[in-house]
Amino acid sequence: MSVRTLPLLFLNLGGEMLYILDQRLRAQNIPGDKARKVLNDIISTMFNRKFMEELFKPQELYSKKALRTVYERLAHASIMKLNQASMDKLYDLMTMAFKYQVLLCPRPKDVLLVTFNHLDTIKGFIQDSPTILQQVDETFRQLTEIYGGLSAGEFQLIRQTLLIFFQDLHVRVSMFLKDKVQNNNGRFVLPVSGPVPWGTEVPGLIRMFNNKGEEVKRTEFKHGGNYVPAPKEGSFELYGDRVLKLGTNMYSVNRPVETHMSGSSKNSASRTQESIAPNPLAKEELNFLARLMGGMEIKKPSGPEPGFRLNLFTTDEEEEQAALTRPEELSYEVINIQATQDQQRSKELAQIMGEFEIMEQPRLSTSKGDDLLTMMDEL
Repeated sequence: MSVRTLPLLFLNLGGEMLYILDQRLRAQNIPGDKARKVLNDIISTMFNRKFMEELFKPQELYSKKALRTVYERLAHASIMKLNQASMDKLYDLMTMAFKYQVLLCPRPKDVLLVTFNHLDTIKGFIQDSPTILQQVDETFRQLTEIYGGLSAGEFQLIRQTLLIFFQDLHVRVSMFLKDKVQNNNGRFVLPVSGPVPWGTEVPGLIRMFNNKGEEVKRTEFKHGGNYVPAPKEGSFELYGDRVLKLGTNMYSVNRPVETHMSGSSKNSASRTQESIAPNPLAKEELNFLARLMGGMEIKKPSGPEPGFRLNLFTTDEEEEQAALTRPEELSYEVINIQATQDQQRSKELAQIMGEFEIMEQPRLSTSKGDDLLTMMDEL
């Protein structure tokens, strides 16, 4: 497992979250000033300097539920609110989109180009906010500094760590199903055509050499695909042609964002096991969330600007039905980390969360033994 995977996972999932929210804000005809405020607030919080410092520290990946908690805080960093069903759907769409991108990366190193595609599009959301643009550019420089010198083997380890993280997720997404890149069981279809990875040749030729290193024979074979050479390598500079299209905004045109749960008993069982099995990393996850959210600055808006609810479904009735029919084990409403297992950390977490304010939610007393997400929801 690579300890350099978390920043790439977080930034790419965050990029997908912003794509989806932007699409839904437009679909629901939210006024432009409110939509811009929502995206600006979320991006500003996401790329906060202290938050990025914690994120870029070498560390193992933690559970899907722990990361889901961070994204829920991010999604509510402005005047917009999501209910549980819409938040579940948002997280499903984020994770399946990035899983697809990781699977289709021609080279392990190209996961960095996917990340840069996300950052490039995010910068397009905040063109009129130079301060936030500077935050994103600083994150780009950190990525270049940390990942620019990694070997192919290190990038392969990062890619493998990402695939292990995603291996039990098989949510069917209507867009992928319609484009025939996903099967009905939720698994993706890998292409056998298109450009080969940069620096490699189109398959179909075997060369044989003698003991002096001289080529003595060539044999051709049929590979069954339709491959072409890569036109050029994507740019890893701040501004440049990434060439690779993975990680760009697939919601830039108005397309539906429905999801359908696969209903796979194996998938359901694996997630149920994750939720009920004792987690040996529970204490570490608590520490991770405390540090990470300690760097996440969420400020109350100045002025009495009213909030609004965003629906990721076509109608409120669909959203209500999804909340009723979604299997309990497939939701992430509760994260099973008991703060009382570590009194000192519990005290520190309570102090951090005391400064972590969410609008329009009354503060309630927190009793000992409440799990982490419940403590956060009471802010």
